[in-house]
Amino acid sequence: MQTGDKIAFGRYEWRVLDIRKESALIITEEIIEERPYHDRYVGITWADCELRKYLNGEFYDKFTEIDKAKIIPSVNKNPDNQWYGTTGGKETKDRIFLLSIKEAVCRYFGDSSSKLYSPGKNQRYWFERKDENNSKRIAKPEGKKWASWWWLRSPGRVGVKAVYIHGDGNIGIQGNNILKGNIGDGKCIGGVRPVLWIRLV
Repeated sequence: MQTGDKIAFGRYEWRVLDIRKESALIITEEIIEERPYHDRYVGITWADCELRKYLNGEFYDKFTEIDKAKIIPSVNKNPDNQWYGTTGGKETKDRIFLLSIKEAVCRYFGDSSSKLYSPGKNQRYWFERKDENNSKRIAKPEGKKWASWWWLRSPGRVGVKAVYIHGDGNIGIQGNNILKGNIGDGKCIGGVRPVLWIRLV
């Protein structure tokens, strides 16, 4: 197995992001569902949000006992938003999680760290429209032809927003509302690409 490979695990196809000794970090190849980040429009961090509770509860329980035994719990740091300083909250121990800004920008889809830590003077909402690594972050919902946006676990400009990957692969560093939207039923529903570590032996 190598970084970048596609593998089947549980009900989904996954892409290998990293390999360490006898374990691999994987992310679903597609956006597997769409959900709000939280169930109330209040300031929240990844540690206490409803999406984390769902992924480590109901979603995790969809795996067979054999597959559950292969999933390795990991301790995740949750840094503050690099542009706005919004608190990322406490460390979490997760079986299943979402990527952070740093992981999505600097580690697993190419290294664009120079743009993350040195934003242009006119950059307030978007990371970098012309970043050469944007195309690596694009994802489509299952069964759809067109790409859509998906959540990261990092906080946005304020506590009622969370950072996301736009349909063109750019990062919405300001964030989308965790629940409250502007159209339809008033909910801000984003794509979910779960991430987890699995044992290889």
